[in-house]
Amino acid sequence: MNISQATSKPVSQTISWQEAGKTKTGVWHSENDAPVPKKVLIADDTIKADDAYKLCCEGTALLWRGDFQNAKLLMQALSRRIDRPRKKPKKTGDTMLQAFHLHRQGQSQKARILGMLVIELNVGYNISLRRAPDVKAACEHAYGKSSQSIVVSLREILGLVGAYEWSKNGVEISVINNKIFPSYGVFSPIRGEYLDLVDVAPLPVPCNVAFDIGTGTGVLAAVLANRGVTKIIATDNSHRALDCALKNINLLGLKNNVTLLEANLYPKAEYGKADLIVCNPPWLPAHPSSALESAIYDEKSQMLKGFLNGLSAHLNDTGEGWLILSDFAEHLGLRTREELLGWITAAGLKAIDRTDTKARHGKTLDASDPLHAARKAEVTSLWRLAKL
Repeated sequence: MNISQATSKPVSQTISWQEAGKTKTGVWHSENDAPVPKKVLIADDTIKADDAYKLCCEGTALLWRGDFQNAKLLMQALSRRIDRPRKKPKKTGDTMLQAFHLHRQGQSQKARILGMLVIELNVGYNISLRRAPDVKAACEHAYGKSSQSIVVSLREILGLVGAYEWSKNGVEISVINNKIFPSYGVFSPIRGEYLDLVDVAPLPVPCNVAFDIGTGTGVLAAVLANRGVTKIIATDNSHRALDCALKNINLLGLKNNVTLLEANLYPKAEYGKADLIVCNPPWLPAHPSSALESAIYDEKSQMLKGFLNGLSAHLNDTGEGWLILSDFAEHLGLRTREELLGWITAAGLKAIDRTDTKARHGKTLDASDPLHAARKAEVTSLWRLAKL
């Protein structure tokens, strides 16, 4: 099947600055929908990190004209200044929820400040700076073909270069004995513990048709196909995700097993019902600050509730719904277990089994992380749900 390229590109906005006694303009580009800086100054290798930090904190963008590698060093210096511990006494009685909101606030502030260091990309994604790397392939991977010069934050460029490396090298998925290749803007399946749960949970009998809701890279569809499910309908409402999943499904030789559909949650009625429906929604019920965060944050648990509320109508009578969900939100105070159980019951469902596994990612070992207690206690579960 063919899926069109992502069309949800940021709306073009104009950025202007003074240079060589003239007013110049360019097209501002931000995948995170960051606003156009209202004030722009030219900066180069002569600027001091403290001066740059002050300007960026005030909302002044620095359009870099110096050495590219020195711009990276400056960004590291800005990051260190942002991360400096503040001499504020910790309030007794602070909750994990307060810690989470402060953490999010700090992340947002850091992104805003670092986003003030910007560069120009000429047509063809060429960077006219000393020691600048060739970023054309990485930019085309994220943005598509170049049709005009743009001004973009250095932080975004470095991020998409890193994403392009993931896309080229892939992520080893042990349960399918193969790799999945994530694309820019599509959540990478690096949390292997939830894949292990899907690989070992007993399939319902029969299990001829499965739906994978919010497929992302297509990794869960691949796991189910590897387990012998012959017909899988995988949906997503992101063109980027569908393009990524299509690439992976084709590389794995599963195009006869997996059909990809653009849909908000469930496929249309014409695709019938399923014996198994799996969903791994974003785990944190909080507002995403950008489109790229929508794989992590599910505002007001909309996707989770939508999956639960539509499950009964799309399941065969003997079918099961598999909800893959971390309890991280519960440890943060964003959601309670009672709320989750209430939503399951209200949707006309019952939990027939739950398999748990402890989180294995590196942040569970970082005691300096303000959310360390919640991360250390985190459990990821596969809930096997059936009709009441």
